Amino acid sequence: MVAEAAPIGSTYYEAPSGLGRMVLGDSCEGMKQDLADHSVDLIMTSPPFALVRKKEYGNEDESKYLQWFRPFAEQFRRVLKDNGSLVIDIGGSWIPGQPTRSLYHFKLLIMLCDEFNFHLAQEFYWWNPAKLPTPAEWVNVRRVRVKDAINPIWWLSPTPWPKASNRRVLQPYSDSMRHLLQNGYKAKRRPSGHDISTKFSTNNGAAIPPNLIALAHTESNSYYIRYCRERGIEPHPARYPAELPEYFIRMLSDPGDLVVDPFAGSCVTGEVCERLKRHWLCYETVEEYLKGARGRFVQASPSSDSTVRPLLLPGTTDLLAQAPVVLDTSNSYKVSRPDVLWTNDVVDEAMLPPDGGRTRPEKLPVEQTST
Repeated sequence: MVAEAAPIGSTYYEAPSGLGRMVLGDSCEGMKQDLADHSVDLIMTSPPFALVRKKEYGNEDESKYLQWFRPFAEQFRRVLKDNGSLVIDIGGSWIPGQPTRSLYHFKLLIMLCDEFNFHLAQEFYWWNPAKLPTPAEWVNVRRVRVKDAINPIWWLSPTPWPKASNRRVLQPYSDSMRHLLQNGYKAKRRPSGHDISTKFSTNNGAAIPPNLIALAHTESNSYYIRYCRERGIEPHPARYPAELPEYFIRMLSDPGDLVVDPFAGSCVTGEVCERLKRHWLCYETVEEYLKGARGRFVQASPSSDSTVRPLLLPGTTDLLAQAPVVLDTSNSYKVSRPDVLWTNDVVDEAMLPPDGGRTRPEKLPVEQTST
C-alpha cells in the first residue's frame, strides 16, 4: 500500500509478494529500529557521491564525507552477517578548479577497513561506454584529460571469506577462446611464468568474468521512466542500471536471503530482489522518488528495462559442459586497441602545451567537439 503523505520512518510500500518493502526515512535510524544484529546477507547500494556540483537528491562535500558516512558504516557493520557482503558503487570526483582527482572514495575504503574492520574482498570497476565526455572543461575544452567513464565498486565483508560464487555470473566465451576449445591448445609455460595446463582447454560452457563490468547506461524509455512521466513524477536522476545490482545479488546471496539498500533512490535493488526471490528492504529520504519507485512493482510482468534471466545455481556449470550452447556475444562490448588511429608520422603533431593546459583556449576548434 502507498500513503498519500507518509510519516518519516514508515513503510511507504510493501510488495504483494511479501518479500520486501520501501521505507521513507533515513536508513541510519531505520536500521537501528528494523534490523537485528547480524541479520543481513547483503548490503547493495550506491550512496550520494562527493561531487563538485550539488545534486537535487543531496550529496555531501568531500571534506565532510567521511564524517557523514561513519554512522552508516557503524550500522552496516552491526547488521551484516559474518559471511555477508557490503557492495558500494561510488563514483569519483574532481578537485574544484583543477584537473586533478579527489581521493575521497579511496579514503572511504581505507576508513571502512581500518576503523570498522571490513575486509576488501575485491574492487570492481563499472565502465559505462555511453557516458558523456566529462568534465567538459578538462576533456573537451583544454583536452588535457580523457573522459571519466568508470565507477569504482568496493566489495567488502566482515570476514575474509564472505559467501560467494562466480558460477552465478559467468559470461560467454570470447571468439578466440571458442576457437581454442575447438582446435585444441598445447599445454606449456608462458613467458610470463604462468603454467597453462591441459585443463585450460576444458569446455565449462562459459567464462569466469573479470572485475570490469561493461554496462552502458542508456535508459531513456523504460517502464519506470514512462510511469513517472505519465504521472508527473520526477524520476531519480542518478539510477544505476538493474544489471549492476543483479550481478552482485546473484553472486553474493541466495534465494530467501535479506538484501538491504540504505540509499535506494528509485529502488532498482528492490526490483531485482523481487525477481530473484530475495527478501529486501530499501530506504529513501525523498518521497517523490518512492512515488516513482512504486512503478517498478505494479506490473504483472517485469519492466522493459529489466530482463528476466534464469538463476544459475551451483552445479549448472557441469550441465553446460555436458551440453555446450552457442551463446550470443553480439551485445558484448569490445574495446578498440589504443593504437587504431596511431601513425608513425609525427611531423605535423602539435607540441604539448608547456603549461599543462592552464591557459584556456580562446576558441574551441570544431574537431574538439567530437566525443
